[in-house]
Amino acid sequence: MTIPVIDLFSGPGGLGEGFSSFNEGNAFRILVSAEMDEPARETLRLRSYFKRIKGHARDERVYYDFCNGVSKEPWSTLTANAWREAGNEACHLTLGTSKGNNGLDTLLSSRLKKNADCVVIGGPPCQAYSLVGRARNKGKADYSAENDARHFLYREYLRVIQLYRPAVFVMENVKGILSSQVGGKRIFHEILNDLVDPNAAIAGSSQGKTEGYKIYSLVSPTVFERGMDPKSIDPRDFIVRTESYGIPQARHRVILLGVREDIKRSPGQLAASRTVNVLDAIGDLPTLRSRLSDRADSASEWAKIVKSHLGQLAMHARSHDMKGLATIMDTAQARIRDDFSVGALRFRADATPFVQPKALRKWFADSRLEVFLNHQARGHMRSDLRRYVYAAAFARWKGRSPKGHGEFQLHGLAPAHANWESGKFADRFRVQLRHKPSTTITSHISKDGHYFIHPVVEQCRSLTVREAARLQTFPDNYFFQGNRTQQFHQVGNAVPPSLARQIARIVFALLG
Repeated sequence: MTIPVIDLFSGPGGLGEGFSSFNEGNAFRILVSAEMDEPARETLRLRSYFKRIKGHARDERVYYDFCNGVSKEPWSTLTANAWREAGNEACHLTLGTSKGNNGLDTLLSSRLKKNADCVVIGGPPCQAYSLVGRARNKGKADYSAENDARHFLYREYLRVIQLYRPAVFVMENVKGILSSQVGGKRIFHEILNDLVDPNAAIAGSSQGKTEGYKIYSLVSPTVFERGMDPKSIDPRDFIVRTESYGIPQARHRVILLGVREDIKRSPGQLAASRTVNVLDAIGDLPTLRSRLSDRADSASEWAKIVKSHLGQLAMHARSHDMKGLATIMDTAQARIRDDFSVGALRFRADATPFVQPKALRKWFADSRLEVFLNHQARGHMRSDLRRYVYAAAFARWKGRSPKGHGEFQLHGLAPAHANWESGKFADRFRVQLRHKPSTTITSHISKDGHYFIHPVVEQCRSLTVREAARLQTFPDNYFFQGNRTQQFHQVGNAVPPSLARQIARIVFALLG
């Protein structure tokens, strides 16, 4: 049995990758992936194309020639049909507009068999719900939550559920959705009431297609169904903490599993697994340096600057009775070389000697790749290099990132802005600790790398797209399209594919 999947607000395809990679007799097949961002849609198309030709050695070679830089295009006359079909699956659609909604309905009416059970997955855009987004909105004099259409994009997801009656849906969003309010009402309560009775929410009546949905937690026994008061349950029961399920990232997201009422079986829950840390995920990737963004760049000039920073900081550390920190800086200074690469979109280099856990290596690695994709460091100013190398050394010394101006007291570390000592920037420079899961990879990584400093002192940089993708559990042959800022944005907004695969297993056990 193959279950059709409708993927809404797809991003680069994290949820879809989890479902399509769950291979119990080709359990799931994505009918449509709908995404408004064109670079993300190109990533989706390339991945769909790869899945269509996978297992056909002659066709696969075309894809790997593209990844390895042998050819400029991912398709050839041999694979033109697969490329066209991938374009039909990965659709550039803006849901919430007449054109986008009509386009999706036209596609589904021709591809989804009448009365066929399907699965709907996706996460409506979260900017209006996130705590950061809400903080920004408060600073806008003319902002009104009631007039912010992003609060109501979940209704486009709801519209599809009401119209196509999937057997199961999986809806993901940020934790901030639990506390977000519009017009004095909790938006999460409204969402729960709408999802359990889509007919009443969309058509104003429960008549006709009468089956509603039960909303299950993936991590607790909590169930919400028609007739219940949302205040009677703890909404935090729907929060999935990914680090508990083998993801090398502390990503806490609300995930709702909706099951149509006529399906009498109850779904299982995610099974806890061993903790996977940052070093497990990225420790084997080739060493890189950052570029210099505020002067002519070269490996030798970079090495000269970083060595100078380390030498000066080590001296200041000793004068502040921080001998352990100084020793770490001395060791790092000796390891700095003047031939470190900045990497590339297709970076040809050997992996480090680090031995990655077997299960991770099996998930990430692809022996046919001759390059590391999307592994290219961004540029940093000399002043930030000083802060990064200090923060990484401090984290190695103390096992945590330095916090606030009080722990950036050594000479030359304080940024030149008036609010530095206000307490608002306590986590301004955050190191991803090697022996713990990373903090949440967010779309903010596309703007700067201050929250995502590499744990290895001598690399002295923020994470690359590939490293962020590893922490999100994207396989190494997942090739992100667009410029680097767009690639970071895609990775930061995605659902970890490995987690999505675990959810797919639960859904298949329910329907298979």
